[in-house]
Amino acid sequence: MSNAIQSPVTQLLEQQVVAFDVIEIPLSEDKKPIRSLEELLSSKGLNPNAVVRSVVFRGESGQFVLLAVAGGGRADWGILRKHLNERKLRMAVYDEVPEATGYVVGAVPPIALPETVRVLVDKSVRNYETVVIGSGVLGYALALNTQALLTLFAGADEGDFVKVEA
Repeated sequence: MSNAIQSPVTQLLEQQVVAFDVIEIPLSEDKKPIRSLEELLSSKGLNPNAVVRSVVFRGESGQFVLLAVAGGGRADWGILRKHLNERKLRMAVYDEVPEATGYVVGAVPPIALPETVRVLVDKSVRNYETVVIGSGVLGYALALNTQALLTLFAGADEGDFVKVEA
């Protein structure tokens, strides 16, 4: 590990003896992660499409759901509503994300989440040998083996939750 950071995510990975690399993501002047993450990852020999985005939704029932998706796919609202048995589903608003997940927008990991957050894993995550996830700390990401990450998703529903680009 090149940079020592501590978060519930790194603690979980260390407890499970999962090797990971810390990637520092320079913050812009307004304290938001840079927008050229793809360039940064490419310069480190990582596939920029291997970023597992943590997209947080809120159902009509009030339950928060996190969709872990890799690549450029967009959530298929119809599939998500049907899978979750929710008539209405929306993206969580900015202030709801830390309330639901315990992490700020831009640092939300797909693991080490409160039990109240339901996790869905899109099959796109399996397309990469190494993936990059949120570290729980703004300005840092973690690269780890995909199989190790999938093992940590025990109990999460896995499926095709994104629109297939034609």
